[in-house]
Amino acid sequence: MTVYICPMCPSVKADEPGPCPHCGMALEPDAPVMPKGGTVWTCPMHPEVRSDDPGICPECGMGLEAEDVSVAPAGNPELRDMSNRFLVSLAFVVPLVAVAMGDMLPGSPVTDLFGRDGAAWAQLILAIPVVGWAGAPFFSRGWTSLVTWRLNMFTLIAIGTGAAFMFSVVAVIAPGLFPDSVKMADGSIGLYFESAGVIISLVLLGQILELRARDRTSSAVRALLDLAPRTARMIHECGAEIDVAFEKIKIGDTLRVRPGEAVPVDGVVTEGEGTVDESMITGEPMPVVKSIGDRVTGATVNGAGSFLMRAERVGGDMLLGQIAKMVSDAQRSRAPVQRLADRVAGWFVPAVIVIAFLAFVLWSVFGPPPSLSFAVVNAVAVLIIACPCALGLATPMSIMVGVGRGAREGVLIRDAEALETLCDADVLVVDKTGTLTEGRPAVVEVRACDGFQPDEIVRLAASVEQGSEHPLARAILMEAGNRNMSLAAPQEFSVEVGSGVAALVDGMRVRVGKEAFAGTVPDGMRRTGEERAGQGATIVWMSVDGSIAGYVAVADRIREGAAEAVRELSSDGMQIVMMTGDAEPAAKAVARELGIDTVRAGLSPADKAEAVAALQASGKRVAMAGDGINDAPALAQADIGIAMGSGTDIARESAGVVLLSSDIRVVLKARRLSRSVMRNIRQNLVFAFGYNSLGVPIAAGILYPFTGLLLAPMFAAAAMSLSSVSVIGNALRLNRTRLTA
Repeated sequence: MTVYICPMCPSVKADEPGPCPHCGMALEPDAPVMPKGGTVWTCPMHPEVRSDDPGICPECGMGLEAEDVSVAPAGNPELRDMSNRFLVSLAFVVPLVAVAMGDMLPGSPVTDLFGRDGAAWAQLILAIPVVGWAGAPFFSRGWTSLVTWRLNMFTLIAIGTGAAFMFSVVAVIAPGLFPDSVKMADGSIGLYFESAGVIISLVLLGQILELRARDRTSSAVRALLDLAPRTARMIHECGAEIDVAFEKIKIGDTLRVRPGEAVPVDGVVTEGEGTVDESMITGEPMPVVKSIGDRVTGATVNGAGSFLMRAERVGGDMLLGQIAKMVSDAQRSRAPVQRLADRVAGWFVPAVIVIAFLAFVLWSVFGPPPSLSFAVVNAVAVLIIACPCALGLATPMSIMVGVGRGAREGVLIRDAEALETLCDADVLVVDKTGTLTEGRPAVVEVRACDGFQPDEIVRLAASVEQGSEHPLARAILMEAGNRNMSLAAPQEFSVEVGSGVAALVDGMRVRVGKEAFAGTVPDGMRRTGEERAGQGATIVWMSVDGSIAGYVAVADRIREGAAEAVRELSSDGMQIVMMTGDAEPAAKAVARELGIDTVRAGLSPADKAEAVAALQASGKRVAMAGDGINDAPALAQADIGIAMGSGTDIARESAGVVLLSSDIRVVLKARRLSRSVMRNIRQNLVFAFGYNSLGVPIAAGILYPFTGLLLAPMFAAAAMSLSSVSVIGNALRLNRTRLTA
C-alpha cells in the first residue's frame, strides 16, 4: 500500500492522495524509486554469460552476480552458504584426521578405542557429512562440467575427492574385493577419507576468500554512489524551502546549496556564488568559484558562499553515477586470464580420465587373476595420484606467503591476477595530485616588494586569513605556523567570494587575494608572478594601505622520493606517463622537475579511462597509479590499478594493488614482489605436475611387466602428499625474498 506524505509537513501521512490538513499542499507518494526492468546476472570471469536469474556459470562454475550492484541483494547468499559448509566440514575433518592418523599407528589410543575395523567405520561416518553435504556444490559443478565438457577446477576436485572417497568406501564395506598385493602387512587396505575431507575443506576456504574479494568490488561501487547526499534543500513552487530525499529530486527542481554542503545532483547555478571543491572529480586541489551559469557536479563540496541551482541530471545520469558505471563496466570488460589451473585442466583432466580408463581396460583383459580387482585398484590409483591437492595449493600458497610478505613492506595485493599483470606491465600511468604531489596546497615562495620583508608578508596575510576557510588561507596559516609567528587579531573582516579577503591589522588596511582585488601591481613584480604561475603555482597578492606589498605563491608540493621513484621505474623498463585533470602549466611543471616526458593534462575521469584504453590498444600492458575518485575509471580500465595509501575508498577498491604509504617508490617493491611470486607459482606448478607426470604412469602399472611393482593407492596418496610438502616448502621461501635494490 502506498503512503502519501506532505512535502512541507512530513509528519502528515495518509493512505490516499489529497490536500494536507495543515498547509493545504497536495500529498505526494512516499514510495521509493525502484529500478526499471529486471536484474541481469553475469559471470565475473566470463562477461558474455548473462542470465535473468542467479545461478552458476556454465563455463567456469562460479556463481553469477548482479550486473547492477545497486539492485543486488544485501549480503552474498553464496558466501554465506560456503561459510556454513566450511564450518561444518571443519567440525568433522578435525576428528577425521585424528582418527585416520591414529589408525596408522599400532597400539595407538584410536586402535585401542575402536579397533581396526571400528576406526575404519568411524572414518566413513565422519567423512560422509564432509563429502556428501559440504562438498555437494563441487560435485554438482564437476558433474555439470563433465556433461557440458567445459572442464575446470571443479572437474578435478570432483574426480579426485570422489575417487578417494569411493575407493575408501569399498575398502571398508567390501575389503575382500582387493587383491593381497595392495594390502598392507596386517591385511588392511589404505583408506583416503581424510584426504577427501581435507581437500574439500581447503577448497571451501578458497571459495570463501574469492567470494569476499568479489564482494569488495561491488561494495566499492556502492561506496561511490553513497557519496551523494541523502537529502537536498529544495525550493518549492510556493517559495518555501524544504528538505527532500535524494531519490525525489527531479530534473528542473531548484535546490539551495549552503556553505559546507555537498552539491546534491548535477546542474547549473541560477543565483548566488560559491567556492566548490571539485578535487574528487578533477583532481585539481584548488577550489573553483561557481557563479550564475556555471555547471556544478553532484557530490562536490561547497566551501564558502551560498547559491541556487537547477537540477539537470539526477540518479544514474549524474556524473557520479556514470563514473560508478564506468568502474563496474571496466571491471567486467577486462578479459581476466583464466586461472592457470583451469587452463591446464583443459588437457590434464581428459588425459587422466583416459589413462585411468585404459588402465582399467588393460588390467581387466591382460591382468593376472583377479583381473577385475587389479583393474579397479590401478584405475583408482591413477585418479588418486592425480587428485588436485598440490595443484590446488600451488597458486594459493605462493599467493598467501607473497601477500603476507608484501603487507610487511606496505604493499597489499588483491589477487593472483594482479600479481601476474603487474609483473608484465611495461607502462606506468600516474596521476599528479596526491600521487606525485602531496595533494594539498602549500606555500612554495614568498616575494616582497621594496620596503617589506617576506616574514612580514606572511604574518599580515595570515592574520587576515584567520577569518577565512579557503584552502589557500589554510596554506598561508600553515606557513605562518611553520615560522612560529604570532598573529594579530583582524578587525572589520570582509570577504568577496572569488576575489579575496580584507581586514584591519595593526591599524593597516590589508587586502589579500587576486591581483584585481589587491590593487595595482608593478610591472616587474607582475612578470615575476606570471613566471611563477606558469610553473603551476597560484599567486596570492597582498596590499597594505593600497600599495602592493608582495605575493605568496601556493602550489601542490612534489612528494618526497617521487623523483627517485620515476628514475628507478624508468630504469626498470617502464615508460612513465602522467595523466591529470589539473591544468597544463601545473602538470608540465611537475613533469619537468621529475623527468617525465609524456604528459596529458586537463583530463576528465572518462578521458583518463579512454587514454588508458588507447595505450592498451597499441599493445601496451598498462599499470595505473592514482588516489582519487577521478582516477577510479582509469584504475579499473588499466590492466592493473595501483592505489596510493592516501587515496579514496573507491580508488583503493578499484585497484588490484594498494600501497599503505603514499610513497610511489613502493610501486617498485610491488613490481619486484610480483615477479618473485609469479616465478614461485611456476616452480610450484612444476612440482605439482612433475609428481603427476611421473606418478600417473606408475600408478597405471607401467612398471609391473618389468619389476612386478604396483603403486598401491596409499602410495599414490603419499606421493600426492609429498608434492604438497614440496609446494609448501617452496612457497615459504618467499618470506626471504629481497624487495629492495
